[in-house]
Amino acid sequence: MTVQTSPQDKAAAPAPGSASGSATDPLAALRDRAVWIFDLDNTLYPASCDLFSQVDRRINEFIATHFNIGMDEARVRQKQFFREYGTTLRGLMMEHDVDPVAYMDYVHDIDVTGVQPSALLADALGRLPGRKIIYTNGSVRHAENVAGRLGILDRFEAVFDIAAGGFVPKPDPRPYATLVERHGVDPADACMVEDIARNLAPAHALGMTTVWVRGEKEYEKAGVGAGIHIDHTVDDLPSWLAAVAGL
Repeated sequence: MTVQTSPQDKAAAPAPGSASGSATDPLAALRDRAVWIFDLDNTLYPASCDLFSQVDRRINEFIATHFNIGMDEARVRQKQFFREYGTTLRGLMMEHDVDPVAYMDYVHDIDVTGVQPSALLADALGRLPGRKIIYTNGSVRHAENVAGRLGILDRFEAVFDIAAGGFVPKPDPRPYATLVERHGVDPADACMVEDIARNLAPAHALGMTTVWVRGEKEYEKAGVGAGIHIDHTVDDLPSWLAAVAGL
C-alpha cells in the first residue's frame, strides 16, 4: 500500500494532537467522514481486470453499426469524440442525437467474470463509517453488475450514474453539484476516490478530500504534476481502506 502526501497537503495537515488527526496516524482524519464517493471502473476493481477493453470494443462496434463504417474509421471517430467531449457518448449525443440509453445498454453488455470478489474490500467498506455512493460515467446496470461481482453492492446506498447527471460526464462540475444536492452531501465532510486524476478537480473545488488510485496511462495521470487537487495517492485501494477503517 502507498499513501503519499503532497507539500500542499502537509502544510494543511491537522496539528499533532488535534481532534482530526495525529502525527502518528495520518489517516485518522478520514475515519469520521460522513460520505464516501467512489468511482467504479478501475477504482473499485484493479485495472488489470481489463473490463474496459471489452467496453472499448463495444463502443467501436456501436459506432461502426450506427454510421455503417468499418472498425478502423469507427476508432478514429471514437477518439475524436472522446477528446472533444470527454466521453464518446457526449459526442454522439451532441453531434448525432444518439439515444443515450440504447448506447449505454449496448456498450456495457460485457462479461464481468474477470473481476474477482474482494473480501478485504467488502470488509473495509463495511467497517468504514459514513454513507457510500458510487459515482460513475457508466450506467446503474453496469455498476450493479460489477459491484455485485465484487461482493460489495450492499455496501452502497446509491449509484449516481451518467443518467442521474443528465448525461453530462465527469469532470464537468455540473453533475458533481447535482450529486451533492440530491444526496445531501456536505463536501467538507466527504471523500472522493477516483482513478482519473482530473476527475478529482471538481470534487476538490467543492471542498472534498480527494484520493487518487494511481494509474499509469496518460489519461489517468494527466494533471497530477501540479498535485494541488490530490490529497492522498494509493496503489492498493482495499488495503488502504482497510487501514483507514482500522482493520
